[in-house]
Amino acid sequence: MKVAILYGGKSGEHEVSLRSAASVVRHLDGSHKVQLIGVAKDGAWYLQPDSVLASCLEGDQPLELRADGPTVLAVPGRGLRVYGARGSADLRLDAVFPVLHGTFGEDGTVQGLLECAELPYVGADVAGSAIAMDKELAKSLWLQAGLPVVPSITARPADADKVDELAERIESAFGWPAFVKPARCGSSVGASKISGPADLQGAVRSALLYDTKAVIEPFIQAREIECAVLGNDEPRAFPPGEIVPSHEFYDYDAKYIDPDGAALVIPAAIDEATAARVMDIAVAAYKAASLSGMARVDFFIDKKDGSVRLNEANSIPGFTSISMYPMMCEAGGLSYSALLDELLELAVDKKRQRDALRFSR
Repeated sequence: MKVAILYGGKSGEHEVSLRSAASVVRHLDGSHKVQLIGVAKDGAWYLQPDSVLASCLEGDQPLELRADGPTVLAVPGRGLRVYGARGSADLRLDAVFPVLHGTFGEDGTVQGLLECAELPYVGADVAGSAIAMDKELAKSLWLQAGLPVVPSITARPADADKVDELAERIESAFGWPAFVKPARCGSSVGASKISGPADLQGAVRSALLYDTKAVIEPFIQAREIECAVLGNDEPRAFPPGEIVPSHEFYDYDAKYIDPDGAALVIPAAIDEATAARVMDIAVAAYKAASLSGMARVDFFIDKKDGSVRLNEANSIPGFTSISMYPMMCEAGGLSYSALLDELLELAVDKKRQRDALRFSR
């Protein structure tokens, strides 16, 4: 296939994307032809020169992103088109792989753009991406499906000035300490752990710098378990892994900056019955959130009573050298390269299904 890798992006996870995309490029089967498209922090798309691809394949650094070349635009019904000093030209592509984390990449916006451009793309569609990105909405659907979730309340900008009322809601729902985080961000961007009402206003305002609503959850003394799910209509789960953070919680620094920020245990040291329950819930959560292609579903196992609770789902999980999703798939018998091949096949199958639909009478 001729595959465009979309990477970078406007979100606070821009640098994570550079690492993930580099890893994807290095593990793609050599039979595929790769075209790199970098999304700058201002949102503009740039076609990357062959030298960027060559440099990535030769080293182990994050992908470079040059914002000085031809621009790329999505043309409704016509795919992607390159505009440069010598005029314009269509990019002939078999699939697009968005390796874009967070806002404007994982929330359905890019997916809608690629739908309009009539291009197959890896990962969840518009609805699945938007649902998984919105922690409040995803939890609502999971509760309707009868799945166990971490309880939460939602705060909006007006609530930041009514901290006494908000604190009362928290105390009534689950008490302290608590986590405050943007409802639609990833990689723990904007997340804070607070011990009581005195910290609440600052934490809410910090979270609202990244989104128009914040989710507040109880702090649970728990093991952090993750499960990889892969597929479209018949998704399958892989044996779960465990994150053992050395920081107070698994924050951005622990995930991406501190090389000793966490130990990754794959497969997780849990009994077979618990692992099977995690995998079953992961698939059920995947379906309830209308996900397709791939997702990493995150859980807490309460250290006090062993109960399993859903936390969130990531429709474009990390693909860095230390990311759990490809490592869990590999531990389950699917190599990184084979995983990428299957994701591309799932993208083409999903587009084929959509093309078979009627859009007019």
